[in-house]
Amino acid sequence: MPDDSLSPDDLFALPPLEAGAPKTTFPDAEMFADAAYQIVHDELLLDGVARMNLATFCTTWIDDRARRLMDESIDKNIVDKDEYPQTAELERRCVRMLADLWHAPDPATTPGTSTTGSSEAAMLAGLAAKFRWRKRGGKGIPNFVCGPVQVCWEKFARYFDVEIRQVPLRGERLTMHPDDIAAHCDENTMLVVPTFGQTFTGLFEDVAGISQALDDLQARTGLDIPIHVDAASGGFLAPFTAPELVWDFRLLRVKSINASGHKTGLAPLGAGWAIWRAAEDLPQELIFDVDYLGGNMATFNLNFSRPGGQVVTSYYEFIRLGRVGYTRVQSAAYSVAQHLAAGIEKLGPFQLVHDGDPMRGIAAVSWTARDGQSFNLYDLSDRLRTRGWLVAAYPLPADRDHETVMRVLIRHGFSHDMADLLLTDLHRALTQLDKHPPTTSLTQEEAGGFTHSATPKISTETLRHTTGLDR
Repeated sequence: MPDDSLSPDDLFALPPLEAGAPKTTFPDAEMFADAAYQIVHDELLLDGVARMNLATFCTTWIDDRARRLMDESIDKNIVDKDEYPQTAELERRCVRMLADLWHAPDPATTPGTSTTGSSEAAMLAGLAAKFRWRKRGGKGIPNFVCGPVQVCWEKFARYFDVEIRQVPLRGERLTMHPDDIAAHCDENTMLVVPTFGQTFTGLFEDVAGISQALDDLQARTGLDIPIHVDAASGGFLAPFTAPELVWDFRLLRVKSINASGHKTGLAPLGAGWAIWRAAEDLPQELIFDVDYLGGNMATFNLNFSRPGGQVVTSYYEFIRLGRVGYTRVQSAAYSVAQHLAAGIEKLGPFQLVHDGDPMRGIAAVSWTARDGQSFNLYDLSDRLRTRGWLVAAYPLPADRDHETVMRVLIRHGFSHDMADLLLTDLHRALTQLDKHPPTTSLTQEEAGGFTHSATPKISTETLRHTTGLDR
């Protein structure tokens, strides 16, 4: 064991730190725990500061009590409901609370589950839709209709043999519109997926309008096509900051909703939720009864063993804040977003796409560069990175991929003061680029891991993950 009397200088003189960390083969020898910790700790210094990563949608600030609950729950396996019955009870409470928040007709009996994030939740909802379609007599390959989406839906289509029909962006449109729907639907359409908080711009798609378009389609053709709402970020925002916006189970056609607890739900990483409108919307064939952990329990997840701390912490946040607290916290995020948007517009070279209006989208700001600039947004992203800010720059998806946007996500913990610091650094970066314009502007690839590119040299999945475009 290491000698407690060793000073930090002594620690760095130990052989493991003189030799460097094992990197290519599984090590043979043991190492002092303090030395192993120091090696890993120091290597992680090369990571960016999470609070300054404005590309990620995910929680980067939690309070000390939430950290304590995570620590106390580190050994709880949430799938083992017989051994950890109270953790399972907290999960059930969270499902009922979310069903109530999203206006399910009977929250007490609404089926739902926690997941590791919105990707798993979305795939579970997609599988439920596929099984419902099959039960209705569907044959061949089913399809679903969506706009520009998270890569998880592309994965779902590929992994589970479903055709994805992505509506192209037409004209000045940056989201899927209701009048785009009918042309992409047929008898094999099992689902339409509006995104309630689009990843590329932060804008909400018009769920109520899409539902009405599907009502009209059914009246003309008899096709009864359900909706799944991908509310990865918006699901924990609109109920508090735009309650009059109808997008959830108030619409009869909405059969399921997914959301990320570890985004605007304020939970630590690894928390997602899938909720169905009613029991008949979750086919029983997808639910497994497991009896080898002690007791008989139902499970419906792509993962099996997983930590329970994220659910415990989600419940803590729900009861700590309630509707009043969430409204206060989420409204503060929108206030910062609008403050930042006003400052960006005053800088001059930019055209706002989303200004942080809670009726239009999530707490985010996105913008494009006006014509005639001597730099592109990849150059600007690169300059901001020298100050520690990680701001995503990427082309819009198909049919608009000649346009580049930047996007900042406003998360809990990003204050007005931090927004002012970012505005100062944006002004500084623009001044530097004006005085020293790049002889050759950066491309998506050259700008590093904070862009989304359609080029074949780097996979779409990798780039979306590194810009926060994945879950």
